[in-house]
Amino acid sequence: MIYPVRTHDFLFELNKDLHFSAAHFIDDARAGKCRNVHGHNYVANITIVGDTLDEMGFLVNFSALKKVVTEAFDHTLLNDHAKFQDVPPTTETVACAIYELIADYLKSESNSVHCLQVFLRETATSYAVYRPKEI
Repeated sequence: MIYPVRTHDFLFELNKDLHFSAAHFIDDARAGKCRNVHGHNYVANITIVGDTLDEMGFLVNFSALKKVVTEAFDHTLLNDHAKFQDVPPTTETVACAIYELIADYLKSESNSVHCLQVFLRETATSYAVYRPKEI
């Protein structure tokens, strides 16, 4: 699948699709059925950009991206995460949380790579995209 991406001037762009399963609920009567605990098989697409490859010829190792996200969220109740104590785990806020995890991880990389966006699909017909205003 091709995902919408903002225009950028970096030489390289890497996209990685990740799958994880998690449950959540939105504790607000306006959420309707989503107020009840339920689960999703999420698909996250992470877009990484940069000008310099590492010594293996990667912007970033695909398996490292997968590990960061799945260790944090796979087979968990999202509401139990500290990140979601003050904000409900909606598709939008989970996409932002994934971005923040990836951005923190990328700070340890020596080749100055950046996360451009996180595209998070919650269902076959619903998704959110998180793009920071600046990278």
